[in-house]
Amino acid sequence: MTSLSRELVFLILQFLEEEKYSDAVHRLEQESGFYFNMQHFGEMLTNGQYDEAEKYLSGFTKVDDNRYSMKIFFEIRKQKYLEALDRKDRAKAVDILVKDLKVFSAFNEDLYKEITQLLTLENFRHNDQLSRYGDIKSARLVMLSELKKLIEANPVFLDKLHFPNLKNSRLRALINQSLNWQHQLCRNPKPNPDIKTLYVDHSCGQLQPNGVRVPSPVTNALMGAAGFPPLGAHGPFQPAQGPLPTNLSGWLANSAPVAHPSASAGPINFNPSNNAALLKRPRTPTNNPAIDSQTADSEHVLKRSRPFGISNDVNNLTANILPIGYTNQSPGQSSFSTDDLPKSVVMTLSQGSEVKSMDFHPVQQMLLLVGTITGEVMVWELGTCEKLAQRNFKVWELESCSMSLQASIASDNNASVNRVIWSPDGAIFGVAYSKHIVHLYTYHGGNDLQDKLEIEAHVGSVNDLAFSSPNKQHCIITCGEDRLIKVWDANTGANQYTFEGHEAPVYSVCPHHRENIQFIFSTATDGKIKAWLYDNVGSRVDYDAPGHSSTAMAYSADGTRLFTCGTNKEGDSYIVEWNESEGASKRTYSGLGKRSEGVVQFDTTKNRFLAAGDDHMVKFWDMDNVNLLTTADAEGGLQASPCIRFNKEGILLAVSTNDNGIKILANTDGLRLLRSVERRSFDASRISSAAIVKNGESRNLPDMKPRLTDESVGKCRTWKVAKINEPSQCSSMRLPDILSATDIISATKVSRLTYTNSGCAILALATNAVHKLWKWPKDEQNVSGKATTSYEPQLWQPPSGILMTNDVSDRNSEDAVPCFTLSKNDSYLTSASGGKISLFNMMTFKTMTTFMPPPPAASFLAFHPQDNNIIAIGMEDSSIKIYNVRVDEVKITLKGHHKRITGLAFSNVLNVLVSSGADSQLCIWSTDGWEKQTIRQLQIPAGRAAAPLADTRVQFHQDQTHLIAFHEIQIAIYEAPKLECLTQWVPREARGPITHATYSCDGQSIYVSFEDGSVGVLTGTTLRLRCRISPTSYLPANPSLKLYPLVIAAHPSEPTQFALGLTDGAVLVLEPLESEGGWGTLPPENHVGPSTIPGTCLKCDV
Repeated sequence: MTSLSRELVFLILQFLEEEKYSDAVHRLEQESGFYFNMQHFGEMLTNGQYDEAEKYLSGFTKVDDNRYSMKIFFEIRKQKYLEALDRKDRAKAVDILVKDLKVFSAFNEDLYKEITQLLTLENFRHNDQLSRYGDIKSARLVMLSELKKLIEANPVFLDKLHFPNLKNSRLRALINQSLNWQHQLCRNPKPNPDIKTLYVDHSCGQLQPNGVRVPSPVTNALMGAAGFPPLGAHGPFQPAQGPLPTNLSGWLANSAPVAHPSASAGPINFNPSNNAALLKRPRTPTNNPAIDSQTADSEHVLKRSRPFGISNDVNNLTANILPIGYTNQSPGQSSFSTDDLPKSVVMTLSQGSEVKSMDFHPVQQMLLLVGTITGEVMVWELGTCEKLAQRNFKVWELESCSMSLQASIASDNNASVNRVIWSPDGAIFGVAYSKHIVHLYTYHGGNDLQDKLEIEAHVGSVNDLAFSSPNKQHCIITCGEDRLIKVWDANTGANQYTFEGHEAPVYSVCPHHRENIQFIFSTATDGKIKAWLYDNVGSRVDYDAPGHSSTAMAYSADGTRLFTCGTNKEGDSYIVEWNESEGASKRTYSGLGKRSEGVVQFDTTKNRFLAAGDDHMVKFWDMDNVNLLTTADAEGGLQASPCIRFNKEGILLAVSTNDNGIKILANTDGLRLLRSVERRSFDASRISSAAIVKNGESRNLPDMKPRLTDESVGKCRTWKVAKINEPSQCSSMRLPDILSATDIISATKVSRLTYTNSGCAILALATNAVHKLWKWPKDEQNVSGKATTSYEPQLWQPPSGILMTNDVSDRNSEDAVPCFTLSKNDSYLTSASGGKISLFNMMTFKTMTTFMPPPPAASFLAFHPQDNNIIAIGMEDSSIKIYNVRVDEVKITLKGHHKRITGLAFSNVLNVLVSSGADSQLCIWSTDGWEKQTIRQLQIPAGRAAAPLADTRVQFHQDQTHLIAFHEIQIAIYEAPKLECLTQWVPREARGPITHATYSCDGQSIYVSFEDGSVGVLTGTTLRLRCRISPTSYLPANPSLKLYPLVIAAHPSEPTQFALGLTDGAVLVLEPLESEGGWGTLPPENHVGPSTIPGTCLKCDV
């Protein structure tokens, strides 16, 4: 249906509403599928008319359209089911379960089983997740609030939630205009024509026998009169041209492949068969403008409800049982203001040459990667204005390069940086140069910058590069002056695909994915935009950028909205949001200057704002408003078309200046972040030449000096480890334990400890095989509901009062090795204490099953990161069993250790499992075929000896490549998969053995507990001690009791918070004082990066 025909439906809807034909209105809404009336839908739900609501909903979407639609239908049917249970109508509940909810079992069988179990409860509110379920009325309101968010996020409802802003009686007005026009065409128009019908055209001529005047030969296209020829090809209602493709997959599937070959130098196993057809509806904008549907010109105005703004991220919807929390909070509108934008200049970095490209680190918010026109690449630390690492352009292996590149370098050995970009995990970054070459570097903090790969990617300039992971294989994508797009293996540099089809140099690439389908957009300097799948078919899309401009493409942070920004040869610039459903521009933003100098660069942030560098300033737009929102000139001095880049959170903005510098702009949160770092002491000899502007004052810093000068050594001597000796120097809380207080359970040691993945609770396992769970309430005082020392948690138990207790064997409990692992969704716990392994439901504490009775007993457990049904089980007999819980089957048994398994850790980046044993040995296993890849013996420091069965534990850094291995006398950092030891830390013997260690959630620190009760905080990359926490600061003074932490756990989202499990069964939470902002200050880095000799370690005795 054409757009004008669609508009006619809206006019009819308005007319029917004004005439009070409400049933016809909603019937037409449903049958046309053009407008989803949220108010009508909400009224049906609040009145309990669930069947009618589903029938209305089915006019717009089906259960299996996408995950949003599935969840919408699920919530409605679940509420209907709960209401039947609440009325004690078990027969009706069973009928709903079988007829309405059964369909969801195919997608999540466990979910269906748990819903079925509600039938066994006397009151379903005994289920933890439903304990706050109120009465039916409040529950319906909660459901409606959730459904509104899902509907607004659902791409099926794109452009269907807002009624056009129409004047009153618009259809009547158009008919009157038509009649007036017809009257003007009458040969003998009468002053007061008598119009009695709309069935035929009006005429003031001779009356027909029935009293109707003879129609004129003019056709009224609006009314669709029969028997007369149309106005012509340009009439308002042209015949439908056939359905437009509904999305990108429509472009790809319905358009014939462009006749350009696509050659591959060795295809990756992407299984590309019929990928085009598999591309479902694209994810589309989740932030819709909350606008009134029309102006209220009269009492007959058609009133439409405002849509609720989306306040929560709905990109990662889970299918856990009953995911809605029942609270008394009302849904709120999303609110944004210009104060959210970083517009205040906080510092200026002196770069030395013109900036061409910048990129913030995806994890470490204040690391800025910069590339310049002279080929320099450097990493800046904004918190200290320190230039951490730098590389100049140089071809690493010129003799192996093509003759054309050798000749180019011989005539001019300089090259400009066209693009710098971090990999998604921040472990490596890529650089595209103006001469043939792409460089990849690994980066592990400080000045630890290592050459990784050199690729001669294109003939001439490499204009852009990007990272992508099709089929979990890490790749880089490049494009160049030779009109090609190429895909390379990011580990080996092997060429995987070469895409041909552009007729001009390729300007930019933008890889993206929709569900499990990966594709690449590319743009050329002639304004052509193409799309490619990872196959050999060729370009699937061929259309023009606005103004035939050199265009860059970018998605919003949540991947739902596609934008382009470009400048053509005449200097005209365009910034556009694309409608992926039709392959056409959805809106064009105004405010860009005419005749721009250079290509305008842009960026997006917070899924809400756009920014572009133009007219010597930064211009900002709200994504939902084409008009310019605001500007920032950054106190002047910007380039005509400056390079700009937001950090991940959108609280900092880097922008290039005319004098070869970079200005850093911040909002309130950005200022707070920078000030938290200002407290750290730093060595001035390590700071590069930079002018810092803060609070309007400028100060110059000395030039960079070598790190290991006499001066810097002197500075190192003045730095001191922070010491926390008094309770007043930190915030600590001993978690309440009513079970021990009432002597229900005698005090025992805490043997295992973890935060839940949500960060809202702490779970402990004691040596008596009993688990304890502390939950922090979410209320007005603790809005986030996260663990904190400011508010006391509750020792939680289900209404049944049961405890999660492991099966125990007949042997001494002191000889048992307790272990547990929590599923990623916090719903299931697998645990053992020397007996059979138990699988618990975390909502009810019920034991779902037990398996693998000893001997041998389990000694360590780890859930597979991508499949909660797969568990790696370390055994006392030194084997590792890969067990499938669903089918109760051991898939494979891994053998490589000589003593019991004491540690397991998965890397979902490298697809490996690392195991450690009491034999002080580390092994790497491939999770694809479970083959042993690497084996490494821990290096015991000279003069030190570990106990015969000392536990060796392993944990991956958040980059999923580096890991710590620790046991009682040392901690070491290794790089997987080769298990090269990068650095090692050995504490003084006087402290006693190390009892446990863990990374902080951001990987910047390592928390270490000791048998003397102290806790050390080490730097995460160099193992330098930065803070020592004495037991006197958090333990009661009792010299007769040897009390110390056995286990330590780090909060999953608060980098400075950790918990301790003590030998008396208590659990404590520690945080630094808010005024301090962290545990001590960063030490001077004398040892940064890996050892240069493979297999050796740097030792730092403290």
